[in-house]
Amino acid sequence: MNETLSQYSDWSYTTSVVVYLLAMISFLVEQSFGKHGTRAAERSRARQLVGVGAGAGSDSGDTTSDVAEGTSTGRAPRTRTERIGRMGVALTILAAALHLAALVLRGLATSRVPWGNMYEYIMAITFVGVVTWLVLLRKYPLRHLSAFVLLPVVILMFVGGTMLYAVAAPLQPALQSYWLVIHVAAAAASSGVFLIPGVASILYLIRSAHDRDPVKFGRFAPKLPSADILDKVAYRTTVFAFPVFTFGILCGAVWAEAAWGRFWGWDPKETVAFVAWVVYAAYLHSRATAGWRGTRAAVINIVGFAVTVFNLFFVNLVSAGLHSYAGVG
Repeated sequence: MNETLSQYSDWSYTTSVVVYLLAMISFLVEQSFGKHGTRAAERSRARQLVGVGAGAGSDSGDTTSDVAEGTSTGRAPRTRTERIGRMGVALTILAAALHLAALVLRGLATSRVPWGNMYEYIMAITFVGVVTWLVLLRKYPLRHLSAFVLLPVVILMFVGGTMLYAVAAPLQPALQSYWLVIHVAAAAASSGVFLIPGVASILYLIRSAHDRDPVKFGRFAPKLPSADILDKVAYRTTVFAFPVFTFGILCGAVWAEAAWGRFWGWDPKETVAFVAWVVYAAYLHSRATAGWRGTRAAVINIVGFAVTVFNLFFVNLVSAGLHSYAGVG
């Protein structure tokens, strides 16, 4: 073990949490005091009033217009709150770089992949979640929603760095397999991406409730993107993450057969992972069924996210099973 590199990793991790927190505050300022969201919402409502009866095709038109507004607004003179929001993006990129440094240094310090315990696993999934969000920011006008993505990231990293911290050490014998690189990497990648549709689906419910009744969430919801954009973000990120999640489960089954002599034994971790897989499969199926789009599909996605969080904490830390070694330390 290289104690110096391990210490540098810990410093990078702690610093990244602080910078993420500063970025989140910047985004909250933009969300609270910025005018762009409110004005865009007013224009969207005006278009909806003009286009009443235009048919089902109006939804896609609103989405195109909203995206165009986000692009054109970027060329307009920047307000103070917009500059603060852009500073939040810069801080998020800086924090992600520190986050990556913490992962790499942890791996170099232990001469193994840096996801051998809960602390490292949380470090990995939160990094994937942040990188996924930064990629989405280049495609959709979602910057003022970044605080809601960084909030669970900061909470997870705080819990991981305090309650679940584990000193740099060799892998436990049960984890000394090349399948750790494949199986856990796929699980971490999919879990990190699933963070985004979970948040987007929650915001979708808020926005769609406001669209039905403008009194609900009157000050907050108008600054959100259209329900159509939030729905598309949730759907497309789930479509990307689900095959990776499926691959991770299959690799876990192969590893289980090599380690324990059976592919599947309904261990608590396996059972809850299967439940999460069924929920996300139901979500994707519901999106392909006309009667289950919108609110119903968003609720299913949120349930999948809740099961994923339950699997991360309760199953790993409380339940007893063959995956208990994945707990603290």
